[in-house]
Amino acid sequence: MLTSKRIASVVFAALGLWLSVWPSLAPAQVFPAKPVRLIVPYPPGGPLDDVARAVGQKLAPLWGQQLLVDNRSGAGGSIGVDVVAKSASDGYTLVLANPGPMTINVSLRKDLPYDPQKDLAPVTQIISGPMVLVVHPSMPVKSVKELVALARAHPGKLNYASAGIGNLQHLGMEHLQVLAKVKMNHVPYKGAAPAFIDTLSGRIDLQFANIVGVLPHVESRRVRAIAISVARGASVLPDVPGVAATLPGFDLDSWMGIFARAGTPPEVIAKLHRDFASVVQSPDFRERFAKRGADVVVGGPEGLAKIVRDEMPLYAGIIKSAKITPE
Repeated sequence: MLTSKRIASVVFAALGLWLSVWPSLAPAQVFPAKPVRLIVPYPPGGPLDDVARAVGQKLAPLWGQQLLVDNRSGAGGSIGVDVVAKSASDGYTLVLANPGPMTINVSLRKDLPYDPQKDLAPVTQIISGPMVLVVHPSMPVKSVKELVALARAHPGKLNYASAGIGNLQHLGMEHLQVLAKVKMNHVPYKGAAPAFIDTLSGRIDLQFANIVGVLPHVESRRVRAIAISVARGASVLPDVPGVAATLPGFDLDSWMGIFARAGTPPEVIAKLHRDFASVVQSPDFRERFAKRGADVVVGGPEGLAKIVRDEMPLYAGIIKSAKITPE
């Protein structure tokens, strides 16, 4: 028969065992116990900012906590990503990133303060969508073939915008120029939104733009779409061909993915993946962005890690062929 002292010792032993195990279980059980910060490494008003805020609206009621969107622009998205790379490994600071800071800047910036594969933990891709090559309506071109002819007739005279040196928009135009053997003038901006404003106004002749942000302006004819960056084209713009129809081999897709700090507990990564997937796969979210040409894709940590791994040599090759000097 157990004595009171024996019972007390058993209880305390069990409590000690629970307390030793609890820290490893707590993150999955209580996460998030406070607001989560989602870094958008570009200025407000751009396509990533739009997606981040749409996700935040749906995650808040699911979590009972706010997803706070924090725009940290600069250095082609690297400043914002570095915030996460130097944050605590607890899942409370995330970044919604795209190819720029994750697969391009590693070949473009000599002083990149983080290693995309070592310092960041992939959570999941959430959006995949091509870029659209658009020109101001005053431009006398309606196809890539006509654009190439105009650029050859006026070398260095056409101005194209991008969200910054090394941004996917920039590399897309450089890749096009290498394949077409033409030269245009690059005008970099600090983000997609200010770049597009000048294209809309006619101060800039043309640019690649993410389909999520540009489609309403194509439909209102404020800009003219002449090509899609992926060879398959885009279902929302069925009459606009891929650049590859004129320049074979051109096939650049874009994506948006969630990353946490490396070392974040696997159970927290798994919960983040489940919750983000649940939100973006909801019918209203999927429909909202499908109408704008973007597809919902949730490949999880492994799928996003593969994208980063495969794209690095692709963009390193484009940077080399275009003779873009690392900063």
